[in-house]
Amino acid sequence: MVSPQFIEEQSVTLSEAKEILNKIEQKDGQLNYISNRTKEFLENIKVLSNEKRAELKKKLEQLSLIRLKAEHITKIMDFLPQTMDELKIVLQAYPLSLPKKDQEEIVAAVKAIA
Repeated sequence: MVSPQFIEEQSVTLSEAKEILNKIEQKDGQLNYISNRTKEFLENIKVLSNEKRAELKKKLEQLSLIRLKAEHITKIMDFLPQTMDELKIVLQAYPLSLPKKDQEEIVAAVKAIA
């Protein structure tokens, strides 16, 4: 039996996951049960286009917030928080505290794109 090894671990946005599933479906012809359910879920939610996703990621990275890591940016890009309260809800799963000024900058960047 093959025992795969992880080479690299990185978080992907929901729109990237949707693209990955489409490529797998084209290559294999069909998806397994879990992949099909995931694809159905992704089709029912709003995801950013490639251009907007790249633009938002660039804006969030340009803020140069030391505490904001790639996984946080990914979650912000997935849920597109429009208020500071929504941003707090998105980031509550992480041990992260941001000053009010930084939160306002993040929300402003999201509003400019979405």
